[in-house]
Amino acid sequence: MAKLGKRLKSAYEGVDSNKFYTLEEAVKLVKSSAKAKFDETVEVSMNLGVDPRHADQMVRGVVELPNGTGKTVRVAVFAKADKAEEARKAGADIVGAEDLAEQIQGGMMDFDRCIATPDMMGVVGRLGKVLGPRNLMPNPKLGTVTPNVTEAIRAAKAGQVQFRVEKAGIIHAGVGKASFDEAKLVENIKAFIDAINKAKPAGAKGTYVKKVSLSSTMGVGVKLDIASVNA
Repeated sequence: MAKLGKRLKSAYEGVDSNKFYTLEEAVKLVKSSAKAKFDETVEVSMNLGVDPRHADQMVRGVVELPNGTGKTVRVAVFAKADKAEEARKAGADIVGAEDLAEQIQGGMMDFDRCIATPDMMGVVGRLGKVLGPRNLMPNPKLGTVTPNVTEAIRAAKAGQVQFRVEKAGIIHAGVGKASFDEAKLVENIKAFIDAINKAKPAGAKGTYVKKVSLSSTMGVGVKLDIASVNA
């Protein structure tokens, strides 16, 4: 077995890899093992009993975390005229129309969320091959294609998290920072897992949530007792 670095070895010493921890215990462990020189992101990973290759087993949606993510979110908005001005006033970092599409096609990707008014989807649709793989394509089901750009920008900036299951049935997301107090992380994690449970697709058979683990950016994974999370 390869030698572990001092920091990672120290993190492993406090975690029993065979134990399933309550949510409160796991949060405490993750916070104590987050010793990097930056404020690490706390991440939830879930193994779901779905096959997303089938349309009726896709798990996708959004959740607004009660305590935010601790991350500064840069928002790009496709809008024209009055809606473009509304977006600027609401705090959008980048606003444009055809000009913004040209910038993105030229390689500019300096944003974390992309919002569009419905009338701009003809322009945005041409960017599917660029925005799609990065999970940035505006989608009405996610509230990112909307005439209400002010609310969409507010939600994105406030800590709205988008989720989408990957091919292997894995879904993961950042749900806060290691500097958050334990109660706020617990609240955020419960909100995220609750959103996943509510997004259970009609085609899911058998056990829906198989495994849940918690970790920080540079830390080790801590297995969660699923029953304690749903309690």
